[in-house]
Amino acid sequence: MAARVQDRISPMGFGGGALGNLYRAIPDDVAFATVQAALAEGVLYIDTAPHYGFGLSEKRLGAALAELDPQRRVVISTKVGRRLDPRPDADLTQVRQGFVSPEPFESVYDYSYDAVMRSYEQSRARLRRDIDVLYVHDIGRYAHGDRHPQLFAQFMDGGYRALRELRDGGAVGAIGLGVNEWQVCEEALAHGDFDMMLLAGRYTLLEQSALQTFLPLCERRKVSIVIGGPYNSGILAHDGRNGTRRKGPLMYEYQPAPPDIVARVTAIEAVCDRHGVPLAAAALQFPLAHPQVVSVIPGMRNPDEVRGAKEWLALPIPAAFWAELRTQGLVRPDAPLPVTA
Repeated sequence: MAARVQDRISPMGFGGGALGNLYRAIPDDVAFATVQAALAEGVLYIDTAPHYGFGLSEKRLGAALAELDPQRRVVISTKVGRRLDPRPDADLTQVRQGFVSPEPFESVYDYSYDAVMRSYEQSRARLRRDIDVLYVHDIGRYAHGDRHPQLFAQFMDGGYRALRELRDGGAVGAIGLGVNEWQVCEEALAHGDFDMMLLAGRYTLLEQSALQTFLPLCERRKVSIVIGGPYNSGILAHDGRNGTRRKGPLMYEYQPAPPDIVARVTAIEAVCDRHGVPLAAAALQFPLAHPQVVSVIPGMRNPDEVRGAKEWLALPIPAAFWAELRTQGLVRPDAPLPVTA
């Protein structure tokens, strides 16, 4: 039996949003060097999307991997559900939908059969290779509010059929959702058959509500989980070593963190300080303790961030640290904890 694509994914993956100039531009050579550093550190899973820089992330990744990974060992996931419409009048110097991109497009939600098929073919061309995993991007109430029932019906009637055809025909190895909420994943699993879910920011050192019903459901259905946003938009991305303190506002959910979140992180940091554990290291290692989680994919903007994340993931963390978090109620009592060698 051929190995499942999710069994070839490395525990640390690479979130490709920064390759699309998320919030600010990075030069092409830095983007290339970042991918190169990731492969050198043993990263064998990279996630991207057409939305990331309106095709820029996929183009940069495709160009880099054509040179760096001719054997195609790296597992690539991308997304459908946000088509790229031309915007010839766009100001390419400004942030548009979160990206500063030279690509004159904007992304528009479209979960129809034809849009998913076109998006798949266009991504395949930009990436210059076959796609291993195809996620539907940002479906659910988190993204769409009251429009969710209409768009979910469009997806199940059209886009899901396209995904099934691509997977069942062998064009892609696995299908799933790439979202910021676990509730829509449960809804999708009630209506269809999926292999993987990319869940951003919803099973982290700070937030474990997915343990209530979603992760047990994935265990029963043998659905693998990739954790995006392990730093919860940056509030957990802190080293803390050598007496360094934070500068600037604490960000959570892409905006300044509310007081209750700041208080919780402060309490976690106090435990980190007592045990000499960098907060970011704990944030990367925590999700991987769950048996359904196959990879954690921090966003990385340059080679130093790649190497730093790899060091944090490999850093020995004492069992007493995890035990104190649990004793203080800072992680759920049913959350699996990393095993210290």
